[in-house]
Amino acid sequence: MSLRLAFMGSPDFALPSLRALIAAGHEIACVYSQPPRPAGRGKQDRPTPVHAFAVAAGLPVRTPEALKDREEQAAFAALGLDAAVVVAYGLLLPQPILDAPRLGCLNLHGSLLPRWRGAAPIQRALMAGDAITGVQVMQMEAGLDTGPVLASAETPIAAEDTAGTLHDRLAAMGASLLAETLAKLERGEAKAVPQDEEGVVHAHKLTSADTRIDWTKSATAVDCQIRGLAPAPGAWFMLPTARGPVRTRALFSRVEAGEGAPGAALDDRLLIACGEGAVRLLSVQREGGAALEAGDFLRGAPTPAGTNLG
Repeated sequence: MSLRLAFMGSPDFALPSLRALIAAGHEIACVYSQPPRPAGRGKQDRPTPVHAFAVAAGLPVRTPEALKDREEQAAFAALGLDAAVVVAYGLLLPQPILDAPRLGCLNLHGSLLPRWRGAAPIQRALMAGDAITGVQVMQMEAGLDTGPVLASAETPIAAEDTAGTLHDRLAAMGASLLAETLAKLERGEAKAVPQDEEGVVHAHKLTSADTRIDWTKSATAVDCQIRGLAPAPGAWFMLPTARGPVRTRALFSRVEAGEGAPGAALDDRLLIACGEGAVRLLSVQREGGAALEAGDFLRGAPTPAGTNLG
């Protein structure tokens, strides 16, 4: 059953959902995305991935700085929508926007609410060592990720998962879940379940304070930090070199047995002591260089046992 929709999203995470809605035969009346912003070496304005895809697909795009303006709200209401679908849009929706579509506004969120409400649910779940996460479709209301849940899908978090692999898996899961939920909503079969008032955890936006590795923490905590921040922004340390310390990102790791002063290399293959246990660095990237597997990295930057990482 075809619905007239607005799609509101910005990053790569939202693209599978937009593609799924188009494939399901829904009419995309308009795509809303964050405005183009300077990026790259030339600092030229660059559209978001959703914006670029929508233009290539021949869909109308709007990129307002905010949705508080009455004229912007009137233009949204004039679209005559059945529903608006929001996936990592990046702007808060004021009440007139939430009220305009016939079926309201639906949000796809990358966690199992009420755990990890907010900006960085995928990274925070990994960094906290969660064993399971998922995606949920929520009926939006004025609060931040507080609305009742219409549908859920879960996935375990594996020891090999990074924010990158989990991002891609959840994006694909969410796209399928959205299409199914819209069909149920139109048939009157979707049931909105209020979120539990207990267990609320906020996924605060990542800052520079989250990214430097503290080797005094347990190996499990360090491993979760590394995988939770990979591939970007990346957890980092200072690597001693003949020319002085070089900022280096750890992109993948594994917890192993080991004991020593926190930050000390326990062998010549990047087994690094932590406050409890040790982590094996499996993929690293020196500032300005390419990401390398540990073996390739060590050929150019030998790190013998006893080296202290800052």
